[in-house]
Amino acid sequence: MLASPFTFFRGAAYLMAADLADGPRTGIHAQLCGDAHLSNFGIFAAPDRRLVFSLNDFDETLPGPFEWDVKRLAASLAVAGRDRGFTDATRRAVVRAAVREYRTTMARFAEMRNIHVWYARLDVASIRDQLGASGKPMKRLQSTVASARTKDSMRALTKMCRTVDGELRIVGNPPLVTPIEDVLPGTGQEELEDVVRRMIGTYRLTLPRDRRELLESYRYVHAARKVVGVGSVGARTWILLLIGRDGGDPLFLQFKEAQASVLEPFLGKSEFEQHGQRVVEGQRMMQAAPDVMLGWERIITIDGVERDFYIRQLWDSKGSAEVEVMDPAELEAYGRVCGWTLARAHARSGDRIAIASYLGRGDAFDRAMATFAETYADQNERDYRALEAAVTSGRITAETGV
Repeated sequence: MLASPFTFFRGAAYLMAADLADGPRTGIHAQLCGDAHLSNFGIFAAPDRRLVFSLNDFDETLPGPFEWDVKRLAASLAVAGRDRGFTDATRRAVVRAAVREYRTTMARFAEMRNIHVWYARLDVASIRDQLGASGKPMKRLQSTVASARTKDSMRALTKMCRTVDGELRIVGNPPLVTPIEDVLPGTGQEELEDVVRRMIGTYRLTLPRDRRELLESYRYVHAARKVVGVGSVGARTWILLLIGRDGGDPLFLQFKEAQASVLEPFLGKSEFEQHGQRVVEGQRMMQAAPDVMLGWERIITIDGVERDFYIRQLWDSKGSAEVEVMDPAELEAYGRVCGWTLARAHARSGDRIAIASYLGRGDAFDRAMATFAETYADQNERDYRALEAAVTSGRITAETGV
């Protein structure tokens, strides 16, 4: 979070939720991503193997005022624009374009049949047609797509594993990846292996029957602890390697700890007691085409504490845009894609007609969000400087270079 105000913003979802809680609310609710900043959108393979663009992080998902997600997206555009050195006018234009896309897309969804809203998704192949992306933004997209197509379980097998005594093993890359035998050497490893096997057993019960059959066609062979991204550092995360009929048929699963949403202190507790289920149900509601292996579990871990997890495939043709290198045209195009995507997600769970009516046909909402985004970017910089000062004074200890 100390790298820049932009990386700080990515890890400060709780701070923004606290700030938004003190402001006015529309009272129009939808299922929220809870952390709808630019880097939490991306490309992944749908079950039909076509690449789609959608939200891809739901750790904080919870029902709430629809505008909270819009404000998070708008503010992230302003913060990213400052990080790139864009002028005030350019940043405002970028934010207004994204919010306008959200508003006009919601108006179109308000006129659609319920089932058609549910079917709607943004295939990568249709981004140019739907949003008019061309030139350099399209070249950037094509590069991201090419990278995503190669990021699958077979590449993970080549990149992350090696054969030891005839059996595949995940290679350590401390402190980011630590094989299970190095987490608790000696007799502790057997206990940890037992926990992992129990994790698989309880997780399978949350899958539909056909997916259970698929999971049971694989056998567990190895696991490793993984350190995850800026907003999730500290959450317990495991990579599990399972193998099918032969060593050339790998399945990598990620078990990630699910904790209470940062929105809960301000919007109330989730209807789901199990936070892994909260994440999965929110993802199924908002995402265009959820992972076929998506599930959840609760288990008493080796430290004797009961913890919630959600499970998904580790790599499934996933790709994320490099926001940090975008020029104004690219950021505007990407913001519009995110605006469309967020509107589709909200239209599935919220009252899309009420939201569209509130937003109106003029650009008043767009302009208001552009002003808010700049104001919040100022606040984000103040918070970032406060963290820097706290680290410098020794009040907070920071580990760098990880």
